[in-house]
Amino acid sequence: MVTAGFADPVAAAQSTFRAILAATARPGTVNPVEAAVAPPAPLSRGAAALALTLCDRSTPVWLDAGLRATESVAAWLRFHCGVKIVDRPEAASFAFAVDPRQLPDFDSFALGSADYPDRSTTIVLLVDSFHAGPTLVLSGPGIRDRRSFCAAPLPNDIVERLAANRKLFPRGVDLLLVCADAVAALPRSVRLQNKDVPSCM
Repeated sequence: MVTAGFADPVAAAQSTFRAILAATARPGTVNPVEAAVAPPAPLSRGAAALALTLCDRSTPVWLDAGLRATESVAAWLRFHCGVKIVDRPEAASFAFAVDPRQLPDFDSFALGSADYPDRSTTIVLLVDSFHAGPTLVLSGPGIRDRRSFCAAPLPNDIVERLAANRKLFPRGVDLLLVCADAVAALPRSVRLQNKDVPSCM
């Protein structure tokens, strides 16, 4: 049986979209996602809210092995969003990963082109916390001077990945990081100011 989506679809989608916009406009800030939704595990409430807000029949979706392990996740996304689940990361408009440490290289996904940089993949990473993990010191559009940001888990080579992704600008992937009740963004425009990355306290 497929569990329910948004209890109030219009209000919940609007609220979630505002949170996504705020996160993207101010990279590295954590924005609350308040949506009553009960997706099948291991899809989190926050990730489900993002899917219901951003995904539809026109947005092919890739799922990592952890999310593909149970058919109920794909069935839930197909039922509520109408999405096509694709096998190849580069064919996806949105990619959802429950284990960021096993995420394929960014260049496995669509990076856009010089003429159409928007034709790239937005990667949604399901994280456990915004209070643990490596400290990333960010700068760039939407950031006054510098901003420190933490999330866990992340790919072990996240510093190298983000630096390489920034060099592709305006091409490249965008990252949305989401836990059960909050979202943050690391868009392709973000720059890293630190080489040695300590852990959050």
